[in-house]
Amino acid sequence: MTIPPSSASDAFSVALRLLGRCDRSEAQIREKLKQRGFSSSAIATAIERCYDYRYLDDRRYALGRARSLMCNGKGVGGRILADLRQRGITDELARAALDEVSSEFRLEDLFHQELSRRFPNFCYGSASANERRRLINYFQRRGFALCDIFTWLQQTSVSDR
Repeated sequence: MTIPPSSASDAFSVALRLLGRCDRSEAQIREKLKQRGFSSSAIATAIERCYDYRYLDDRRYALGRARSLMCNGKGVGGRILADLRQRGITDELARAALDEVSSEFRLEDLFHQELSRRFPNFCYGSASANERRRLINYFQRRGFALCDIFTWLQQTSVSDR
């Protein structure tokens, strides 16, 4: 039989182990500590200590997560906002992170990088309707605007001629 942990120092130790593996948001740490049976006061104390030592920083986490999603072709725009909100980042902070990271990248460049990586031999002009639909849906799921997708695909097909 396991005795549920209760002390703030135990909660802080668990939080440090969680943060040692990868950066996380405050909401994620809170949830993990709650799942492990820590009291609300122990969780609050552990979170406060993490902030005091700067081990926990939602702004840093949001920027890193948004940058990672963009660099790896996993999302842009609304897709990133949804991902950050799901991880407990406030709407205001998520938008600020997206704005800051978006200034570092050109969406068109990200689109073309992902197009050449995921669909290396795709030619819009000779593609079937199913292939086009599959490609367009792929980019929409990643947060690209439909009008941008069409514009960039048409530019690509013109330059392929």
